[in-house]
Amino acid sequence: MSETISSPTFTFRKAGVFYFSRRVPSALRSHYSASRICYSLRTRSERVAEARARKAADQLDQYWYHLRTQLMPLPGAHLLRSGGDTTAAPPRQDVESEAQDVCLSEAVALYIKLKGAGRPDTFKRAAERSCGYVIDVCGDLPIDAYSKADANRFRDALVERKLAGSSITRVLGTVRSVTNFAASELGLDYRNPFTRIYYDREAGVAERAPVSTKELALVQAKCRDVDDELRWLVALVSDTGMRLAEAAGLLKEDICRSEDGELVARVRPHPWRRLKTKGSERDVPLVGAAAWAAERVLASSIDSVYAFPRYNSGETTNANSASAALNKWMKDYTPKGTTMHGFRHAMRDRLRAVECPADIVDQIGGWQTDGVGHAYGRGYPTEVLRKWLKAVT
Repeated sequence: MSETISSPTFTFRKAGVFYFSRRVPSALRSHYSASRICYSLRTRSERVAEARARKAADQLDQYWYHLRTQLMPLPGAHLLRSGGDTTAAPPRQDVESEAQDVCLSEAVALYIKLKGAGRPDTFKRAAERSCGYVIDVCGDLPIDAYSKADANRFRDALVERKLAGSSITRVLGTVRSVTNFAASELGLDYRNPFTRIYYDREAGVAERAPVSTKELALVQAKCRDVDDELRWLVALVSDTGMRLAEAAGLLKEDICRSEDGELVARVRPHPWRRLKTKGSERDVPLVGAAAWAAERVLASSIDSVYAFPRYNSGETTNANSASAALNKWMKDYTPKGTTMHGFRHAMRDRLRAVECPADIVDQIGGWQTDGVGHAYGRGYPTEVLRKWLKAVT
């Protein structure tokens, strides 16, 4: 078999598999039965090989420096003479699957490194938190060592935490994504035990009620009375159905006039605020209370590039803070349990009430439209969207 010198330090590749190789220092040669430590890293992934080789090299450096202490596990211990006392055990010879060398914590690191570029901190925290729950309950095992019993025990632990069904779904989905991605990167035939797990998906899930027509009119009137940055944000969301984070993360220059002179909000991804889906990128005509709010934002004397500087630090849009403050304010004018997200539900109902075509509704709200054909073209022009929005204001 041919051997190939590869980029990770202290490695070479034979038949596609990476091997660790490092020369024993001449001053320590008497402790070894060979002049070089060489063994398989049991992976075909260059990234995984680099991490394992670096870890092995660091362990050897420490072992060689503290040779007399012999407290650390030693790569290449199987080459030591029988007289050499060491606590290291020889490498496992019964492992055939690379997955058995990739623990869940390693899988998380690989997932974040390759898929986390350009993602917000919440992406990293979700992966670490969800898989951390698994490690707390079942231990940090190789990804293919988890059984269906482990997965069910993990589910039971989530239920005992009194997590809502939607939260359990989100946690399990993240764990599946991490483990499936790691297995795919390593080219493994992997059957994920965290799939098809039964639990009550409706448990603890509160129904999000849409804002009624009467409540909508009252809230919009109060927004005009108070007339400040927070109320502009409420009004903008109320007559567009935008997600709160989409509206809160707008720049002033994202609010502009189209060719016909009408106001439009251009919802685009920004470094401080990503969009939920590709279909979320869109132009939303501004009518009614939303147009009033946009005019107030543009006329504001606040020196900032952001439409709502209170909720933008330059690195992130703090939509959670906006949601908490605005939901609290709305309590005086709406039934218990009504939230800012209720405007989004209401917009869909309002458009249904005037028999707006479903694909136009989806384009206005940035919802995913089923069917391959909907991915073609640029969608409806803004004047068509505006016609339907005016019909509901």
